Amino acid sequence: MSDSSALAISLFSEILTADQLLRARLTKVLPNKMEISHFSVLNQLARGDEKTPAQLARVFHVTRGAMTNTLNKLEIAGYIHIRPDWDDARRKLVSISPAGKSARQAALAAISPMVEEMMQDLGPDKVRAALPVLRDLRIRLEE
Repeated sequence: MSDSSALAISLFSEILTADQLLRARLTKVLPNKMEISHFSVLNQLARGDEKTPAQLARVFHVTRGAMTNTLNKLEIAGYIHIRPDWDDARRKLVSISPAGKSARQAALAAISPMVEEMMQDLGPDKVRAALPVLRDLRIRLEE
């Protein structure tokens, strides 16, 4: 195995392990049995614009079926509104509800102490140094 292959395997191993550990910690602290996927969608919708389920599926790199499942759970919880697109009856538009905004705020409040602690432990310089590499990797994987 070449040095670059070993380096790549080490990088991917660290990313996958960090992802797994971060997801486990987030799942423990998110309120009201909220799932990470639910929080992620609420966070995306909190930016203001309505989105179609297909747009959300593309943003999160999941199938339309997986996104429909997540949106159904969020709608049942009262966190989102789904309405017909008045310009194209075949499409639906999704927006965050006031209850969804409150749930998102509660989730942010719950995860903030964990995030703050990690940022303090790592230090902003290390985080700034890691971001370009992680961003480049994400962009390459999206291609």
